[in-house]
Amino acid sequence: MAVDFSIIGKRLKDARKKKGFTQEQLVEKMGVSIAYLSKVETGKIHINLERLSQICNILGVTEGEILNGVSNHSEKYLHSEFYELLKQCSPKKQKLIYKIVQVISKEI
Repeated sequence: MAVDFSIIGKRLKDARKKKGFTQEQLVEKMGVSIAYLSKVETGKIHINLERLSQICNILGVTEGEILNGVSNHSEKYLHSEFYELLKQCSPKKQKLIYKIVQVISKEI
């Protein structure tokens, strides 16, 4: 599965704005240029895990929220992942998966 850096960049930008930071404020805390952050937020360059972790710590979000789009503390954790997987399955496979989930949910 290929990583879509434009989506990661959009999530970072959204998290920055939600926190109330301008690009200038964030780059000051990071020690990088505005041009670098702008390219990250538009997906024009690939951010490494160290920088991603740094930004996430500053913005108070998890790396998982940025990479997956959902917080593991959310009630909707993994909903989109399951949905995407199910979309790729035939109706026959979807029915089988549904039956398996029914059995598992009754056991727990």
